Amino acid sequence: MSINTINNVGANQNPTQVRWKIFIILLLLGAINYIDRTSLAIAMPYIVAEFDIQDAVVVGLLHSTFFWAYALMQIPSGVLADRFKTRTIIAWATILWGGFQAIAALCTNTFTLALSRVGLGISEAPIMPAGAKLMGTWLTPTERGRGSMLLDGGAALGTALGAIILTWLIAVFGSWRMAFIVAGIGTILAGLLSWWYIRTYPHEHPKINKAELDHITEHNGSASKPAEKYKLTDVIPYLKQRNVLALIGGWVCYSTVFYGLMTWLPLYFQKTYGFDIKSMGGAMAFIFLLCFIGQLTGGYIMDRWRNAGASPNKVLHTMLAISAVTAGVGIFLCANINNPTWAVILLGIAMFPLRWASVYWSIPSLLGAQKVAGTICGTMNFTSNLFAAIIPIFIGFIVQMTGNYYAAMMFFAAAAVGYLVCSMTINFDKKMELEPTK
Repeated sequence: MSINTINNVGANQNPTQVRWKIFIILLLLGAINYIDRTSLAIAMPYIVAEFDIQDAVVVGLLHSTFFWAYALMQIPSGVLADRFKTRTIIAWATILWGGFQAIAALCTNTFTLALSRVGLGISEAPIMPAGAKLMGTWLTPTERGRGSMLLDGGAALGTALGAIILTWLIAVFGSWRMAFIVAGIGTILAGLLSWWYIRTYPHEHPKINKAELDHITEHNGSASKPAEKYKLTDVIPYLKQRNVLALIGGWVCYSTVFYGLMTWLPLYFQKTYGFDIKSMGGAMAFIFLLCFIGQLTGGYIMDRWRNAGASPNKVLHTMLAISAVTAGVGIFLCANINNPTWAVILLGIAMFPLRWASVYWSIPSLLGAQKVAGTICGTMNFTSNLFAAIIPIFIGFIVQMTGNYYAAMMFFAAAAVGYLVCSMTINFDKKMELEPTK
């Protein structure tokens, strides 16, 4: 479809909202992503009994296989997002990971189950780099705060809802295998939905009208049109810049806080406060639903503030500082009290603004690096997920050595300080250099 044929009759009408519907779909995919990746943890008690797993190390290795595969595929996935149509990448990735989720139900031993988790990690990897590319082509600079929160909002939402949905499926079917199959089929259907509705560039979409297209192209210019041919070497100058290094470092520190708490909070509540499964599930749902609400609220505030004329440095430094300081102080206070109710409340407050860090996904495009945004975001996510695979082992060592979770919580609070320092180091008023290497 050419630009000339796009709903010219709608020139005097209100703009359509195709771009926001695309990002609602990306929110759905993100939530499903986290539901599928946490499914193994929910089903593990049944799997341990069925496969007669006696060694806890085997359980840990089963969990880690996903993160190693996911991390190692981040940079290749970013390159794919920069070289090929993001619509195709997102749709096929979702369909494939749904297939691996369902295939896990057919596994009869730990080796084949581990292979299915490797496949899940590989196929889930392209979603975030490709989503970051879509943000640069579909959303204007003052809309990318909300876009970032929708793109990355599925992490908190999926974590909160995953346990509820998978537990319900296991209860209904009386089988973790059937629960995996149903979850896999649902994911495949979501992949077909994304293929049907998402387009790589605004001018390709059959449902966009001229008013919305003009709104996007007016603010984005050539970023909303097909780019020149990309070479992997084009990204090298970006990876030497202070802004990019701070971006990667800040995302690693933020991820240490988020994934560390996501992984260890259930055991923390159980060992420190004696929570049973019901109390633990309720606390987790409260904390991560509050995190999701905070994420969407932060994106709205950022965009409204930017639309009012504030500079990117003022808006993003202020919001990210609030995010990091609130998270660090909340975790620190939680570790130094003995009241379980206040512990849950303080962690809820700490998590409310934490995922304002999701705006990191929009920073490469915001700073003029749209051409290699996928690769930069892939590098950022590769590094953070590498740490996500290592940190649980490190925290386990700390807990084993100290006999409690205090030092672990202090480590998460220190990571929040690192997140603050790196975020303040980024100069949002300085465009990245765009010259490729010769």
